[in-house]
Amino acid sequence: MLSTIGHIHSYETFGTVDGPGIRFVAFLQGCFMRCKYCHNRDTWDLQGGKDVTVGELINEIKTYKQFYTSGGVTASGGEAIIQPYFVRDFFTAAHEMNLHTCLDTNGYVRKYEPVIDELLDVTDLVMLDLKQMNDVVHQDLIGVSNKRTLEFAQYLQKRQQKTWIRYVIVPGYTDDEESAHLLGQFIENMDNVEKVELLPYHKLGKNKWETLGYKYELEDVESPSAEVMKTIKDILNSYGKKVIY
Repeated sequence: MLSTIGHIHSYETFGTVDGPGIRFVAFLQGCFMRCKYCHNRDTWDLQGGKDVTVGELINEIKTYKQFYTSGGVTASGGEAIIQPYFVRDFFTAAHEMNLHTCLDTNGYVRKYEPVIDELLDVTDLVMLDLKQMNDVVHQDLIGVSNKRTLEFAQYLQKRQQKTWIRYVIVPGYTDDEESAHLLGQFIENMDNVEKVELLPYHKLGKNKWETLGYKYELEDVESPSAEVMKTIKDILNSYGKKVIY
């Protein structure tokens, strides 16, 4: 288990936005989605990053374990679920240290092999990005269909897996009321969903795109207004979900 090798971009020892409490966050390399607003553009390449073992991450965590007693560890990305064997063994080792585990994922599961269940069995919390319910808009903004992500969300409901939903508000793409209603209708009866976190779009990743030599397509898009954020919050609240931002 400790010798399992993963391909990671980087890690953060004092993460505070990727799950409850203070967390060790491993950003895994590789992603099949192509979000126009991605702030980790350098994590897309499956060949980038560096190889580490579960044991090496655990040794790093031991240095800071005292700070994670009310937090834990998070596997993020890129996309963590691309490397399910590594994340499964990473979370198993974290559980042996009595640490909470969180999977931060876009839910793009291509094949439901047994390892997916084995990974979810050692996952205390799933933070799932639902980027847009309208598949035409989703493909424009994200580069792929939302079909696999929505199937994964339904699979989490079937498993009764504790889940938080993340929804990025991008003006012109996800800030309209119809999209919010579609999201609310989709998750309304998912009693495994504890809350929805609204994330306002920002341009913090723009410099990475430009440094890598890529055009940042959302150059002229500004962050959503407080009024828009409140409107979407109120809509999702009306479907019986706790909403924060």
